[in-house]
Amino acid sequence: MNNHEIDFQLFGDDMQFVQVELDPQETVIAEAGSLMMMDDGIRMETIFGDGSSNRGGLMGKLLGAGKRMLTGESLFMTTFTNEGSGKKHVSFASPYPGKIVPMDLSEHQGKIICQKDAFLAAAKGVSVGIELQRKLGTGFFGGEGFIMQKLEGDGMAFVHAGGTIYEKTLAPGELIRLDTGCLVAMTGDVDYNIEAVSGVKTALFGGEGLFLATLRGPGTVWVQSLPFSRLASRVFAAMPQNGGSKGEGGLSGLFDFIGGDGD
Repeated sequence: MNNHEIDFQLFGDDMQFVQVELDPQETVIAEAGSLMMMDDGIRMETIFGDGSSNRGGLMGKLLGAGKRMLTGESLFMTTFTNEGSGKKHVSFASPYPGKIVPMDLSEHQGKIICQKDAFLAAAKGVSVGIELQRKLGTGFFGGEGFIMQKLEGDGMAFVHAGGTIYEKTLAPGELIRLDTGCLVAMTGDVDYNIEAVSGVKTALFGGEGLFLATLRGPGTVWVQSLPFSRLASRVFAAMPQNGGSKGEGGLSGLFDFIGGDGD
């Protein structure tokens, strides 16, 4: 697919950013709003779709942009091109605590399927599309709905996810079960399905939801330890207006006592 060959370096631990090194005329594409910093001599341009060369004409670009809307992403993407004479650097940051996972698509049969908000950046030429879940159960109860992102090409792509990322290679026929929100990405040959939790008590009071994702090999699976939805729900539940304690900050509890209702 004639992807640009980019070099990169990861920085940080729990709040990572990736620094991409661009040779003259090399380009990287990224989600709008993910830029952290860039060197002088890099031209930034907003485009429809992903800028991959496998879609031609205005209708092709509109179709690609429209598909991105189905995944909850922006109509636009941003390209960063080195128009200088030497090597330049551009950096992209994670939007929440977690890890950035570099993926060489040429090592994964040219295709990765990931959760709809996982894509961060990629070499120009990588196609960012959608993957429709053909099974009704997976679509309704899979945590990601009917639509996931699909990255195709032979270049580098970067995805981000929450907490610690675990990469597991599945042997043919090997099966693992995981919380539906913990799936980050998988190769195209993995069989992805959903099964109900067995037992009424486990389903109602187990705290793990009614369904689990099942992934059967062969293939590679990336799993996150802290889905953003889980993090957001804990933060929301801890807010004072939602039942959380206002005195957990130490001094804040003292101030609340002094400046109370006059009791």
